[in-house]
Amino acid sequence: MSTRQNLTVIENPLIKRDITYLRDEETKEYQFRLALKRIAYILASEVSKNFEVVETEVKTPLEITVGHKIKKDVILVPILRAGLSLVEAFIEMIPYAKVGHIGLQRDEKTFQPVEYYYKAPKNLGDSTVIILDPMLATGGSASVATQFLKGRGASEIIMANLIAAPEGVKRMEQEHPDVKIFTAQLDRELNESAYIVPGLGDAGDRNFGTL
Repeated sequence: MSTRQNLTVIENPLIKRDITYLRDEETKEYQFRLALKRIAYILASEVSKNFEVVETEVKTPLEITVGHKIKKDVILVPILRAGLSLVEAFIEMIPYAKVGHIGLQRDEKTFQPVEYYYKAPKNLGDSTVIILDPMLATGGSASVATQFLKGRGASEIIMANLIAAPEGVKRMEQEHPDVKIFTAQLDRELNESAYIVPGLGDAGDRNFGTL
């Protein structure tokens, strides 16, 4: 695992294998979903290392001992629609988590995000908020979503991605240096159409079969 300021790139042989599956244009939808989900489990595990725990008493069949519970609530906020592909694995790893949604779509001329939907639990300020989005490209959607959540009280925000571009990471570092980013892969750059290269194409279309 390598860390740079607010960015953590998870180094794991299983992730390297599954990122290769995701990149391959011949990978079928069901194979893509399974590989993505496997990576999401690892992402959830790494992100959870930031959670604070408190001690609690637990009675085993043999005696009373010290256990632990997560101190703060967790709210998952996928950026629609691609972010939905990460939710299931995160929920399985953090079953008590609540889920909000932010709908942002990219203007194909300006490449800027346009909001069209928002719904989230009210206790953002008392929770660890995890933004889920497979691709951190320009950082536009991530930054807008982060600012949106901060405006509604969120104070501890973490972002989880499959693949990030240096441009998106730089923008988040400049505009939201308090947000920790966890990604499975840091790619080379954005192309002229603001897509990550080498990338894996459109994660939402490939996951949901809407190519």
